Amino acid sequence: MKVKINRNAAKVLKSMLEKEENQGKMVRVFVTSQHGDHVHYDITFDTPTENDVVVHTDKDIDVLLEKDNDWLDGVWIQYFYVPRAGFIVSNPSKGN
Repeated sequence: MKVKINRNAAKVLKSMLEKEENQGKMVRVFVTSQHGDHVHYDITFDTPTENDVVVHTDKDIDVLLEKDNDWLDGVWIQYFYVPRAGFIVSNPSKGN
């Protein structure tokens, strides 16, 4: 499985992972809802389970993905400051 993270997202995620409440946790990307041929994603901080795969990224951030969910393979985590600050999680390989 693959995960891409842009520079802005890496900077923000590393800062969030340093917070006390996230110590020992990793970034988790998950599907919140599915509508036919597309899905919606979200991010949280969590610990791995036996149903997860840990994906190592080129930004030195490990990401947890549910191993049997094909919608997660190839997700792209981006963070933008304009027009308003926030994360966008998409999967270009799935048309999302």
